[in-house]
Amino acid sequence: MRNFIVTIDGKSYSVGVEETTSSDGAVAPVVTSVAPKAAAPAPKAEPVAAPANGEKVLSPFPGLIKNILVESGSQVKKNQPIVVLEAMKMDNDITAPCDGTVTISVSKGANVETGAVLAVIS
Repeated sequence: MRNFIVTIDGKSYSVGVEETTSSDGAVAPVVTSVAPKAAAPAPKAEPVAAPANGEKVLSPFPGLIKNILVESGSQVKKNQPIVVLEAMKMDNDITAPCDGTVTISVSKGANVETGAVLAVIS
């Protein structure tokens, strides 16, 4: 049995190939198992100390932080997009619920769960 890693459309698979001999003596490979190789886990959201007071901006659903549109310490206006959250292959703008100074609590590329604090506006 020989094992190979095969990549198809960006997905890696571990494949076991067994060589068998036919009645005429020719060697013929036989695939015996195919199992997807485990993908590397995406980075988790690193907790950042958020101000004790202020309006928390929570993730409405689980997803990937695709982009952060403002820097911590920036002034934002109500309904201004501050974070792009990707879920189910769709980009969703997460907006500021009020005017104030924003403190970002997540990093680009992090996975977040429903209710995770994305930012605090004070």
